[in-house]
Amino acid sequence: MPLRARQRCHAVLTGLAALALAVGLAPPAASAAPTAGTWTEVGSDRADPLTESQGLTSVEVPAGSPNRYTGIGTIPLGLSGRGWNHVGDPDASHDGHYVEPYQRDDGNTKMFRVQAPDGRWSEYVHTLSPGEALNNSWSAISPDGQWMLAGEWGTMNRLLVFPTPGVNASTSPSANLPQAATVRLDHAVRDVQGCDFLDATALLCSSDDPEGTLFGITKPLLRIDLSAAPNGTADVTGHVTVLRQLPLRSSCSGSFEAEGIDYDRRTGTLRVIVVSPGFCVLTDSKTYRFTRG
Repeated sequence: MPLRARQRCHAVLTGLAALALAVGLAPPAASAAPTAGTWTEVGSDRADPLTESQGLTSVEVPAGSPNRYTGIGTIPLGLSGRGWNHVGDPDASHDGHYVEPYQRDDGNTKMFRVQAPDGRWSEYVHTLSPGEALNNSWSAISPDGQWMLAGEWGTMNRLLVFPTPGVNASTSPSANLPQAATVRLDHAVRDVQGCDFLDATALLCSSDDPEGTLFGITKPLLRIDLSAAPNGTADVTGHVTVLRQLPLRSSCSGSFEAEGIDYDRRTGTLRVIVVSPGFCVLTDSKTYRFTRG
């Protein structure tokens, strides 16, 4: 999300957490009919506004690991004290490396915090390329583990490609994490909050688009088909398709916020966080579950 909007969201969530359950309810919010798509909603779970409101990922290694979530309440005090005060949608490689994207309100860097399978943490800082936005909304690791995609906020015609920090042998916490290539999209996207690989050349993405002018609906679930698997040596193109509108249901009326996304290849389950408006952020924000077909 943009810095000013993110700061407002941060302040609202922090304040709401102190209000306990003094919640003012309004009539249910109407949602637009979804476009035709292949992903069907099969259930949902409450999303905690402090610890599950930004992103999520499934972790395959070690076996039996719980799903991981990010939110305002998951940012370590040591990081926020150094200015890293927003965490986006994380991802995990198939060998168990867990990556969280961080941003700050100023400067010319963004950061990826990595936990190795042995539990050790490290930080990889990226100095912005010319024209690159400061926002660091999400990370998505390729199935081979070697390359990581990340995205910027706003209306964009590209995704960024990096060597996966902590996995790709070219990366080091003591060196700048360079942008390696670009995914050039054939259709603009707006306010993408998360992407995850469906397979080596396809991504599923959650968009917080509040306008609906790009695809005819707000808060769309998108699919991006790549011309080739990212390899860090050349740009690839991405064909964007809108699949459906994400669920917008709450006891409160107002603006919803689509957040992070996760595809678990082991079960074929897609999960997307949608944060409810107003005070209902406390009570009925949801992680929605979808299956194909």
